[in-house]
Amino acid sequence: MVEDKEMLDENEMDELDDEFEESFEELLKDYEQGGFELKRNDVVEGTIVQVNPDSVVVDVGYKSEGVIPLREFADENGEINVNVGDVYDVLFGGGESDSGLIVLSKEKADRQKIWNSLEEDAIVEGRIVSRIKGGLSVDIGVNAFLPGSQVDLRPVRNLDKVIGQTFEFKIIKLNKRRGNIVLSRRVLLEAERESQRGETLKTLAEGQVIEGIVKNLTDYGAFIDLGGIDGLLHITDMSWGRVKHPSDILAVGDKINVKVLKFDREKERVSLGLKQISPDPWLNVGGKYPVADKVTGKVVSLTDYGAFVELEEGVEGLIHVSEMSWTKRVKHPNKVLSIGDDVESIVLALDSENRRISLGLKQVEPNPWDVIGEKFPIGTIIEGQVKNITDFGIFVGVDEGIDGLVHISDLSWTKRIKHPSEAFKKGDLVKAVVLNIDRENERFSLGLKQLNSDPWDTVPARYAPGTIVAGKVTSVTDFGVFLELEEGIEGLVHVSELSKEKVELPKEFAAVGDELEAAIMHVDTVDRKIALSIKNIDVLKEKAEVNEFMGAQKSATSNLGALLQGALDRKSDD
Repeated sequence: MVEDKEMLDENEMDELDDEFEESFEELLKDYEQGGFELKRNDVVEGTIVQVNPDSVVVDVGYKSEGVIPLREFADENGEINVNVGDVYDVLFGGGESDSGLIVLSKEKADRQKIWNSLEEDAIVEGRIVSRIKGGLSVDIGVNAFLPGSQVDLRPVRNLDKVIGQTFEFKIIKLNKRRGNIVLSRRVLLEAERESQRGETLKTLAEGQVIEGIVKNLTDYGAFIDLGGIDGLLHITDMSWGRVKHPSDILAVGDKINVKVLKFDREKERVSLGLKQISPDPWLNVGGKYPVADKVTGKVVSLTDYGAFVELEEGVEGLIHVSEMSWTKRVKHPNKVLSIGDDVESIVLALDSENRRISLGLKQVEPNPWDVIGEKFPIGTIIEGQVKNITDFGIFVGVDEGIDGLVHISDLSWTKRIKHPSEAFKKGDLVKAVVLNIDRENERFSLGLKQLNSDPWDTVPARYAPGTIVAGKVTSVTDFGVFLELEEGIEGLVHVSELSKEKVELPKEFAAVGDELEAAIMHVDTVDRKIALSIKNIDVLKEKAEVNEFMGAQKSATSNLGALLQGALDRKSDD
C-alpha cells in the first residue's frame, strides 16, 4: 500500500508539472503578444509613437508595434497633420513586415467602421467621383454605385456634368459580404417633389405670379418647375417681341417669375406667361409712333416680301420690299438690308388692333420722281448708257436710279427692227429725246427716232402719183414684190400690177436684189404705204413724154407771144 501511495504521489506530481508547464507557456505567449491575441481584420485603438518621412509607427499594445504609410492620414485636401501621441482606430492586416513590425491600416479601419454603420434605406452624403459603365461612382467613405436612371427625376444625358458634385443619396441595395452598395438620388427628389407638390397645389391660382425653375426646353416652349408641379410656358407667351427659340432667352436651371394664365386643378395642368408680367407695349404705340414720324429700329428678320424692324421690345414694323427704294427694283430685302442693321424709316400706317406698323425706307429721302420733270422737261435731249434690252425696247440710264424706255416703235422712223438687240447692246452710249414722264406710274419715255424729222413728212411731195421711180427688190411674196425706194422706205408692187399679162408666181417675175422701175400709184402717209405699178409704166412714160412735149410747146408759144408784145410796145413808144 505504501508503494502504491508513493506511485500515486509521483503521478500526481507529473500532472502538476504538466499543468505548470502549460500555464507557463500561456503566460509566456500572453507576454509576447502584449497581453491579448490579434486576429486578422480586427480593429483596435493605436497610439502614434513615431512619425517618419513616409510612415508612422503605432503602438496597439501588442508584442510589437505596427507601421502605417503616412499617406493614409491625408485629409480631403491632401494635407497631413500627424503628431506623436495621436490616437486612431487601425485595422490589423495580419502578419509582420520584414522589419518585424505588424501590418496595420488606418484607411481599412475607417472603411470597416463605415461598413458597420451602413444600413439599407439609410440616407448618406457622398461625392460623385467618376463615370463608370451604367452610371456613376460615388464616394460615401466607401465606393458606391449610382445607376444613371437614379441620378435625377429625369434622365441625365450628360452624366459628366455632375462629376465632382456632392448630394444626399438613399441606400437602396446593400450587400456587405460582397461589398456592393447601390444608391439613389431620384427617390429622395421624388419624395421632396411630392411634398412640395402638395404645398404648391394648396396655393396655386390663376393670375398669381410665382417663382419657378426652368426644367426643360422644347421647340414650342419651356417647362417650369413651380415646386412639385410643372407648368408650360409657351413660346408665344415668353416675350411681347419675336422669339425664334426658347433657348434665345432661357436656359435650363434659370430662376424666373411667371404668371399663372390657366390652371386645371383636376388635370393638374398649368399654363404660364412671362410676357404678361410686363405691360403690353402695343397699348401705347399710337402715341409713340404717329403716322409720318421718322423712327429708328433694328432689323430682326428678313423675308421675301420685306424686313421686320424692332422699334422697341415687343413692337415691330414691316418695311415692304416695295418701300425700300424709289428707283431700284429690289428683288430681295437682303440686297438692301441685313439682320442687325440700325435703320431710319417713316411710319406709313398704324393698325394697333392687329399689331401692325407699316414702315417706309425710301420715304426718308426725297422722291426723285417729284423733280425729274423739272430736271428733264419734255423735248430735252439726254445721253445715257443702254442698261437693259427687252423684246419691246431698250432702257437707257437717265438719272441716278431712273431709266427711260425707248420703245421699239420709237427706235427708227423707217427701219423694220424685229428685236432691239439687232441694233443695240448693253453699255452703248445713245442720245434720245424725252417724250413723256408719268410720275404716278414712275415711267420715263424716250425716243431715238425723234432726234430727226420723219421722212414720211416729205414722201408725198417727193413721190407724187405718176412719178417713175427705181428700186431694189427686198422681198418677194405671193401677193407681190417689195421695192426699196430709199433707205427705210419701201413700196409694194401688187401681183396684179406686175405685168399686163397675168403673173401666177411673183417669184418667177423677180428676185431679191433685182433693180426694177415702177410708177407711183398712191401714197398713204397714215399707214406708211406706197402702191407701185409696173404694168402701166409704159403708158405713164408716154404720158410723161407728151406732157413734157406739151409743156415745151406751151413754153415756146408763151415766149413768142412775149417777144411780139415787146416789139409792139417799142413801136408805140416811137
